[in-house]
Amino acid sequence: MPNTTLVTYPAGEVGGTSEVVAVIPVGDRTGVITTRTPFHPLDHTWPDQPADLGTLTAGGVRHTVLDCVTGAVEEGTSTVLIGDDIPVRRGSEGWHWLVVHVVDADASVFGLPSHSGHGVAPAASSEPAAHLEAVPAQPEALSVHLEVDAVRRLALSAGHTVCHLMALALNETLADLWSKEVRTDSLGHPDFDQIAITSSRILPYGSRDDYRLGKSLRKKGFAMSSLADDLPGIATRTEDRLNQWIAEGAEVRVEASEPTLTARRTWYCGLTAGEARIPCGGTHVTNTADLKTAKISLDLSPDGTALTVVTSLPGFGG
Repeated sequence: MPNTTLVTYPAGEVGGTSEVVAVIPVGDRTGVITTRTPFHPLDHTWPDQPADLGTLTAGGVRHTVLDCVTGAVEEGTSTVLIGDDIPVRRGSEGWHWLVVHVVDADASVFGLPSHSGHGVAPAASSEPAAHLEAVPAQPEALSVHLEVDAVRRLALSAGHTVCHLMALALNETLADLWSKEVRTDSLGHPDFDQIAITSSRILPYGSRDDYRLGKSLRKKGFAMSSLADDLPGIATRTEDRLNQWIAEGAEVRVEASEPTLTARRTWYCGLTAGEARIPCGGTHVTNTADLKTAKISLDLSPDGTALTVVTSLPGFGG
């Protein structure tokens, strides 16, 4: 069993062939673990970008990949945990980190006895944990072809890139509302996004980001009343800045120290305002011009303690 699955999605790959190293039951479905994969799995620690979907072809038969999740096996055990059942952060020492492709096929397809449907189940299930079943030795390793739904990938990649650009544009717009020094983003502005964010959801050609405007933010020197008084203006200025960056046609890439699931990865964008970098485990387009144009909406909760930002790309029908 490898320490971690090798991944090619940070470089934008959507297809590839790999050897199957293990199969596990995932509820009443089957989880297939390969040496390497182009599939982006849902991250259990920060599940912002949905999992890639697509197909897995074995023995000439194509199976639909219905889900793709992060799996973890503690060293010295054979128990596979997925999703909320994983008790540690991705990359923690003493664990094997794996990409699990979930298909609606019997384990016998991969040279293993059929399973009864018990094993790892979706989060919050009471099903018992699954145990790794290594593929039996064969004259030739069992090879499968993995193909990601490229249209869906593009939609999520565009959504993820514009999400990061929106965060940087919002940070810049809100910079004058801080009266104290706080951590800054890679462009040198107070990092409202990382200080106040509670959740982020990447959507096809867009994103939704939720921020908490509580006492701790006020104590850090953020003028929340000024935000409420000028919400439409803040939305307009943020959207204008965002579209300026899109029009620049700036390079976008994901930087990775190594091609493993657990590697530290960073989103990079070469803007005229500076080289923007944000830690990120997702997928992205390769140029800001790919986004065409963006629109954002800001919504403040009635009690003023929560801000929701929805970003969309109308050039794609988003």
